Amino acid sequence: MDTKTSAYHLTHHHHHLHQQTKKQTSAAAVIVRSRPVQFAQTLARVFRIGRKEKISKKAANKIAAAKSSSTAAFHHQSQQQIVVMSPPPTMQTATPPAPSTQATQTSQVVQVNGGGQSLTADKIVNMMPVTKRNPKDYIFGKVIGEGSYSTVYLAKDIHTNREHAIKVCEKQQIIREKKREQVRREKDALNILSNSGSSLFVKLYCTFQDTERLYFVMSYAKNGDLLPYINKVGSFDAACTRFYSGEILRALEHLHDLNIMHRDLKPENILLDHNMHIKVADFGCSKILEQTDAVDNQSILDENNPRQRTNSFVGTAQYVSPELLTEKTISPSSDLWALGCIIYQMIAGLPPFRSRSEYMLFKKILNLDYVYPDGFNADAKDLVQKLLVLDPNERLGTKDDQRYTSIRSHPFYNGLDFDTLHVTNPPPIYPYLPGNSEGQELRSQYRVPDHLEPGLDDKQLTRLLGLDGQSSSTTTPAPVPRPRKRSGILHMNDEERQHQLNQQRCNSKWHGLVEGNLIVKQGLVDKRKGLFARRRMLMLTMGPHLYYADPVSMTLKGEIPWSPQLRVEPKNFRIFFVHTPNRTYYLEDPEGFALEWCKAIEEMRVNTYGVSPTTCT
Repeated sequence: MDTKTSAYHLTHHHHHLHQQTKKQTSAAAVIVRSRPVQFAQTLARVFRIGRKEKISKKAANKIAAAKSSSTAAFHHQSQQQIVVMSPPPTMQTATPPAPSTQATQTSQVVQVNGGGQSLTADKIVNMMPVTKRNPKDYIFGKVIGEGSYSTVYLAKDIHTNREHAIKVCEKQQIIREKKREQVRREKDALNILSNSGSSLFVKLYCTFQDTERLYFVMSYAKNGDLLPYINKVGSFDAACTRFYSGEILRALEHLHDLNIMHRDLKPENILLDHNMHIKVADFGCSKILEQTDAVDNQSILDENNPRQRTNSFVGTAQYVSPELLTEKTISPSSDLWALGCIIYQMIAGLPPFRSRSEYMLFKKILNLDYVYPDGFNADAKDLVQKLLVLDPNERLGTKDDQRYTSIRSHPFYNGLDFDTLHVTNPPPIYPYLPGNSEGQELRSQYRVPDHLEPGLDDKQLTRLLGLDGQSSSTTTPAPVPRPRKRSGILHMNDEERQHQLNQQRCNSKWHGLVEGNLIVKQGLVDKRKGLFARRRMLMLTMGPHLYYADPVSMTLKGEIPWSPQLRVEPKNFRIFFVHTPNRTYYLEDPEGFALEWCKAIEEMRVNTYGVSPTTCT
């Protein structure tokens, strides 16, 4: 009985092993058919699991041969080109899928020689370990930019101590605002540009993600974007406008040669690096023209129903081209329209098309409703007129056999070597007021040599105004002298000041606009924003404060911020500058008493902060 039972169990055991081996072989065959490259590994793994024993010498040899073959293939592919950019971020799931061993090797996030270069696998291994980046590889500092679904941080790489700008995108907001395609477009465009070799664009070094966010590690533009510089000085001179618009044109040439449209070109998206050269950024609205584009012929602007807007446009309203408002067509010519708007803004201080209503703004664009203020450079005016053309096929540069040679050869760019711009020192951005119909050009002397004497006494005013016989800054005649009130109000006691304040409350119609502060000096001035001027009532008060109000509507329009760094600079008997850390204010006294304003403001500054009087430091 025992012998029969043993025989039965032995037979049953062999049958079970046979059936199990058959199933394992069948399963291995399915896997082999789907992944033939891993045949030896897969087969060995299946038998090892099923039999619970070490693999045979023959199987080990097969695995070694397969690994050798796989490594050789990987090295061969690496020697052709290793792309150091990570794959596009996956937004379908909250957590990324676990990659295979081979996939991990080919999709590592590596920063090599500043990004955008191809090296052999041996050199990469010798240079640095191939590791996938994550947020713990960076020290996040201050916020340097914010968007609807992203925040840009200044961060430092803990491995290299190199500063980067890291754009952090919230996945939930991307999904909620339906921005998946926009993020994907930006990633694709930055990958192409980062590997193109141009220094005119921000460079994407790597991307990675966690369960909540996407991370774009990009080059850091130390000097911010171009718009604050336009706002600060009000107007660029011809040399400065020529240089920076020339760099933008070179960037567009390179961009369009790669079949990429930016579609949101504006001063805020033109960054400045540590050498004050441009780096074009923000490619969320970009379009790679090789893709199929659907064109909708329905206009955004409906004459019969102004409130009806079934379609939307990409970009910023002030710089959007007319064809995007009507035909929704896609072409590089739209970026040339934006270039014309930027050149206009550099010189005039404001965009050509402005309105509080988006609908009225679009109407102005479609009707080419804009004006050139007095003092606008004549050559720049001709260039802008040839770029701001309604028909995208008629804009300057669109018909060139070699891209944009007609723009390069325009008289406005005479003497500019486009091919060496990237190694040329940019011109300084100084406060500047172009000449108009009433006078010649005025350039700020805010940065003066250290050997000049400080102060704003009569001797210094004589020098600044060119009345010492050495120079002449203007031909404006001196005004007829008038009695000037002593600024003894600054040295009154509290009782005397309260008495003056009570009289002001009863007699001055401006008292309600100065927040209860005692007015020291007031008068009508023309406040300039670039080449545009508006009449304002300027009021210097205790506090100190410099208010300006609309004399017609009797409404307060703003205030010039005070600080120990505030400086005044007279240019002639009518025009004076007020320099603050973030902006230079151009003010013109139509009666010609700019010197009185300068003395009163400077005396208030010294009395308030107790610092040595000086107009230029």
